[in-house]
Amino acid sequence: MTKMNSPHLRFPRAILFDMDGTLTEPMLDFPRIKAEMGIGNHPILESLAMMSPADRQAAQDILHRHEDLAARNCRLNEGCQSLLRWLDDQRIGQAIITRNRRSCARIILDRHRLNIEVLITREDGPFKPDPHSLLQACERLNVPPAEAWMVGDGEYDVLAARRAGIPSIWLSHGKTRPFTDEPNLTIAQLPDLLHLLQILRDKAPTDT
Repeated sequence: MTKMNSPHLRFPRAILFDMDGTLTEPMLDFPRIKAEMGIGNHPILESLAMMSPADRQAAQDILHRHEDLAARNCRLNEGCQSLLRWLDDQRIGQAIITRNRRSCARIILDRHRLNIEVLITREDGPFKPDPHSLLQACERLNVPPAEAWMVGDGEYDVLAARRAGIPSIWLSHGKTRPFTDEPNLTIAQLPDLLHLLQILRDKAPTDT
């Protein structure tokens, strides 16, 4: 099911993707990770920044163990390969923006032979929901923020996109949205995104 909250959504020149749960199937059990780290329901990376060095190291070891296991066993979401091939054919820029580590992202990209032009991870500066990483991706793709889309399955994807002035597409996996920030578009699965892009492409004006 596709739900449009912006009737003026235009065909994009670039698409910025979240990774875990968006391009790949959800593999990270965040409630379990938080429980093992002892941080309650607080955000993981933000909680790490507030810990003492000794506590931070122990908590990072837990997080890294879960991230490494998920990266080694990850599967792509249905329709991912077809979508990325179509974007390549249309010469639409692509970026991955993730709160995960670069080493894990590289494992996933190499495992599935994904050739994504821009990869931005938590090592690259302020991470989602800060808009910095989205704006950095647009700059590297040479695309104005208003002409890109941010696609993700989490609240931080939607929030960061709004702060960056980028239309947001929330991947619901058929679930009810558990946060209040409204995306510009809600899709259930990646094939829905491809279908919408094809419709918008056919409606887009052509140069003469």
